[in-house]
Amino acid sequence: MDKTLIAWLLLAASIAAEVIGNLALRRADGFSRVLPGAAALGCFALAVWLMSLVLRRLEMGLTYAVWAGCGIACTALLGILLHGEAASAARMAGLGLIVAGVVVLGTLGR
Repeated sequence: MDKTLIAWLLLAASIAAEVIGNLALRRADGFSRVLPGAAALGCFALAVWLMSLVLRRLEMGLTYAVWAGCGIACTALLGILLHGEAASAARMAGLGLIVAGVVVLGTLGR
């Protein structure tokens, strides 16, 4: 398998780990609940480790922009879907702009 493709797959896994960590962090209740707190820390550590592998192959600026943008968008959408957070037009437009920015960086920003 192509090493660049593997790097993109690792980036997707890193994003997933970060998003799962964010969801666990919400359940950790200020780290007063041990299991979700430990899960959050473990997921964040995994996300950073995977990012370190990705950075061997992909540009740092692009990688971080994709990681942060996708992580923010996914976490916000899951907050809306799973926790009933507000889905205002402004919030959805902002998320759309984040996704558009990631797409532009990933396709045209090279």
